Amino acid sequence: MFDSLLAVLNEDGPFVGAGLVAMTPQRGIMILLSLLLAWLAIKKKYEPLLLLPLAFGMLIANIPVAGLSAYDEGGLMNFLYQGIVREIYPPMIFLCLGCMTDFGPLISSPKSAFIGLGGQLGIFMAFGASLIVGNLLVPVIPGFEGFTFKEAAAIGIIGSSDGPTSIFTATRLAPELLPSITIAAYSYMALVPIIQPPVMRAFTTEKERAIVMPEPKKVTKRQKILFPVILTILTLLLVPAAGALISMLMLGNLIKECGATERYVGTLQNDALNILTLLVGISIGCSAVADRFLTPKTLIIVCCGLLAFIFGTIGGVLIAKLLCKITKGKVNPLIGNSGVSAMPMAARVSQRLGQEANPNSHLLMHAMGPIVSSTIGSALLAGIFIAVFG
Repeated sequence: MFDSLLAVLNEDGPFVGAGLVAMTPQRGIMILLSLLLAWLAIKKKYEPLLLLPLAFGMLIANIPVAGLSAYDEGGLMNFLYQGIVREIYPPMIFLCLGCMTDFGPLISSPKSAFIGLGGQLGIFMAFGASLIVGNLLVPVIPGFEGFTFKEAAAIGIIGSSDGPTSIFTATRLAPELLPSITIAAYSYMALVPIIQPPVMRAFTTEKERAIVMPEPKKVTKRQKILFPVILTILTLLLVPAAGALISMLMLGNLIKECGATERYVGTLQNDALNILTLLVGISIGCSAVADRFLTPKTLIIVCCGLLAFIFGTIGGVLIAKLLCKITKGKVNPLIGNSGVSAMPMAARVSQRLGQEANPNSHLLMHAMGPIVSSTIGSALLAGIFIAVFG
């Protein structure tokens, strides 16, 4: 009867107060959650450039009758959301990130790629945990059917600590989980300075943390120009599903390093990146509507995301400890936390903990090698997941 009355009242458009009439407790919870995220962005400065538009998008999407969710056909947010659905925003963000990235530390120290490889442990842990926990909870939670391999693969990429890669993979493999995966990924990225230090201290000794690493070798301009070209060719030949992300990342880097396109550099590093970040934030926020977000799957995704960040950090630190042994103390294991590609926060955490142990230690540039290798590795792994499960 109530639905019939509401339909009649809305025949000529939404009536005054229609939103109040259609409000539900679930939508109220989402609005409160959006206000919490906005508070974290404004007050605590947790990823504010992305978290603030995301929170506002979540707020307006959950106000009923307004028609401002990503799923309201013909609405403004539905059009903006097409940049996610049609896989436009993530590769374009990679183009901007490539223009801000210096691959010099990776080129000068190729062994740091192994640390980035170790950081991918979190992806596999989250992938396996979502399948195992999902199956265990099927008989416990009414209506819950667990996770498919596609969904588990999309959840696993949270461990990449790379928001655009998580968005790109979720769009391909599990679009219905996109809001939960994206919010979990960016939330934990913002919490890297809180999550990683206890893990890093637990898996390193005081002596290891005080190691002073030698200055990185100098890299020529020719090497920096050849690197993105060669990597793009190899990626497109071997893992074409990752081509959109890697090719845009490498194009951005080539624009930066070639020295002939300075006008592009300024635009990509500032204006373009800011606009794309704003569009991604509000688009993802507007997709987080109550009936899609407040599910058992979201809680499991949040838990698996935390597991992914912890084990990604552990994997990177353990590989760095191994390299420390092999090189007879020339690698500080603290840079292992940068095996997760939370750029540049993870490198700052390495630097801070290194200086606490030894004021003469400068790990920032050394940590950038594992970070950029992890960015490349996680994009390649996402491409493999898409090829295998998609």
